Formats: sequence, C-alpha cells, structure tokens
Amino acid sequence: MIIDTHAHLDDKRYDNDLNEVIANAKASGVGGILIPGADINDLDKARKIAHANENIYFAAGVHPYHHEQYDEKILREFLKDEKCIAVGECGLDYSRLPDSKENKRAEKLSQEKVFKAHVVLAKSVKKPLIVHIRDASLDSKRVLLENGAKEIGGVLHCYNASEHLLSLADDGFYFGIGGVLTFKNAKNLVEILPKIPLDKLVVETDAPYLTPHPYRGKRNEPAYTNYIVEKIAHLLQKDKKNIEKIVLSNSKKLFKAFAK
Repeated sequence: MIIDTHAHLDDKRYDNDLNEVIANAKASGVGGILIPGADINDLDKARKIAHANENIYFAAGVHPYHHEQYDEKILREFLKDEKCIAVGECGLDYSRLPDSKENKRAEKLSQEKVFKAHVVLAKSVKKPLIVHIRDASLDSKRVLLENGAKEIGGVLHCYNASEHLLSLADDGFYFGIGGVLTFKNAKNLVEILPKIPLDKLVVETDAPYLTPHPYRGKRNEPAYTNYIVEKIAHLLQKDKKNIEKIVLSNSKKLFKAFAK
C-alpha cells in the first residue's frame, strides 16, 4: 500500500470525476490520501471528502499565496475534526514577490508572521506541519527552529533539494518526494535523494499539479504515486516493494493515521 501524503482532491478539476479518481487510486495500490489545506474557503469541501471516504484525511491551513486569509479561529474549528490530522500547508514562498524593495520586504514579513502562527497553532493542537518552501529555504528553517517546530515535526512538502534543509531530519521533519523526481531537469533532487534518511521519506503527488513522467502535462492524480515510488527505488537501487513498505511506515508514523 502507498500513501499519497499531499493531493488536492478538493480542487475543482476533480468535481466531475472525483469518485473515479479515488477508485483509480485504490486500484493502483494507494491506500490512503491526505488533502492539504491551501485555501481556507475550500476546507469544508476537503472535510466532506474525507468523511465520505475511508482512509482519506485532510489538513487545515493556508498556503503562503493566501496568507492574508489566515484565521486561527476558523482553523481551530476544523482541527477539532477527527479526520483533520495536520496543520498546513503553510510556509514561505518568495517566487512571486512584488518588484519594489519596500513591498518585497513587507510581503516577506507578512508571510513569516502567518507561518509562525501556523507553527504555534500546530504545537497547541499537537499535530504535524505540512510545510511549503519555495525560494526561501534559510528563512523557512529559521522560522521552524526559532518557534519550536521540533515539538511536532512535519513534512517538507515538495522537497526542493536544498542542502540547508537536510538537517531538519534530526528535528522530526520528513521529506515529501513527488513527480518532480521523474522530470528530466530534476538533477539536484536526483543527486540529493540518497542523502535523505530512508526513515524520513514520504511520497506525494501534489495532484492535480506536478504530474510525473510519463503523464507530465496532464492532470495529476493519486494513482500516479506508483511512478514516484518506482523512480525512488531505481535511484536508490532498492526493490520497489521495499520502498513502498518504508514510505508507508513513515507516513503512518508522521500522521498517526492510515492504520487500516
């Protein structure tokens, strides 16, 4: 069994065939899916999907693109739900900063404030973080360590191959490996993969985004986690079944769910 630790099943691109997508995942050996919280307005939809399906769970948080949506009261209500097992996705994303120096600084400060709030929230509810990091490795690591994220740990979603983040494995963080690993231009991720402790690896699709080869360019879905596991096994020169067992065990250990 494989767990897809990051799939946006609440995305509108699944509105017409969600049941089929879930059935395809199960038929492909995907025994569990975690829906991350990205837009606070979609959390109720994610919750309903989770409650309608065995071994599908959700998380509550806001993506750094939508950091202005952050509302602790609303997030806490969702985090009370038994199927809400993590906080996020949250973090820092500097890929779309404003042009002016002043506005750029203000945006960074605002994102950091909200990221810190997520960490504090996760500690208070004792649930792991789903961390989004793009073009902000050093600042992200600093925020996590300065605010005691080691207490609850989490996953570095779509791990960006930054050497600076590897040491977070010692602080309770796992590394989410997705379809990017199968891309022809994924040289950095391919090279750093062997440096990630095996007991800190989990797999994800980030569906409907980042579709792995050979389906790149099409809508992604949880069933395609198989291609990610195959690529990991190939690069690490290990049996695919062995990698499946490892990432399954890691996913259960991190999220305290997916037991069935």
